[in-house]
Amino acid sequence: MWLKRKHRNRRLGQIHVLDVKLRSDQVRRSRIRMVARVFGVLFGAVLGMYLVWRSGEWALNRLVYENQTFAITIIEAQSDGAIPPELIRRWAGVKVGQNLLALDLVRVKRDLEMTPQLATVSVERVLPRTLRIRVSEREAVAQVLLPRPRPGGGTQMEVFHLDPDGYVLIPLDPRQRTVQPGQGDLALPTLGGLKTTELQPGRPVESPSAKAALRLILDFGCSSMAGMVDLRKIECSSPDVLMVTTGQGSEVTFGLHDFERQLRRWREIHDMGQRLNRNLATLDLAVTNNIPARWLEANAVPPVPAKPPKTLRNRRNNV
Repeated sequence: MWLKRKHRNRRLGQIHVLDVKLRSDQVRRSRIRMVARVFGVLFGAVLGMYLVWRSGEWALNRLVYENQTFAITIIEAQSDGAIPPELIRRWAGVKVGQNLLALDLVRVKRDLEMTPQLATVSVERVLPRTLRIRVSEREAVAQVLLPRPRPGGGTQMEVFHLDPDGYVLIPLDPRQRTVQPGQGDLALPTLGGLKTTELQPGRPVESPSAKAALRLILDFGCSSMAGMVDLRKIECSSPDVLMVTTGQGSEVTFGLHDFERQLRRWREIHDMGQRLNRNLATLDLAVTNNIPARWLEANAVPPVPAKPPKTLRNRRNNV
């Protein structure tokens, strides 16, 4: 009897275990179906978004970027200097027939700004078929002459130009200019004492003496000495002074600061020499007191007419 009771209890335990297993399988299958539905919804959403994106891209290309209505037919190029429009178009790398809306204006502007001769660049779309490019050129105020070896032997002089900010420019071929260089362009002051490694086209010079020489050239053009003498050469090899040679044969020493005061003193001494009928041979304006000067008789030096100073185009409003 005790054995029978024990056998009955074992059967009840087996039924309970089977019931628990059955409910666990149902929960697992329910969870699998739920996860499958979630993944199905996510996959459908991603697929729908992809199809919408591809459809929009196709429509954008078809209706805009490949639409011949926006094909470039006119490239307007305008400069405030002597660079011809054809050269600006070539530097821009844009061709007639390209899609105006698909054109990367940032890339065109960046490519033009990397050209040493250009100071500022403006690029804009004019719908439906016109690209407008406006540039402001850097204007040379000084030149540097350096000897370079010829391929076949010997040496030749290579010319670099510097703008008021010290940027190094390669002179344009006269055949590429819309305006031929004038007398002021051909007689730019020459800076001496600079090394080849300092002259990297498109980059400013780092020499403090060269920067000071450029400031002197600008201040000289606005001073009362402009038109009286010519600045022929400025020696920049010294870290403390600038040695200036004029077209009239004078040698004038400048300090690196306060050029306006030094130019005023030069004019006073120059006028005194005119009254005494003498020409300056040497003058040291870097000395603040008791300025050293050496004179020559006026008839000992043949008169050389001073040229009018060059007017900087970039001092006016840019195009």
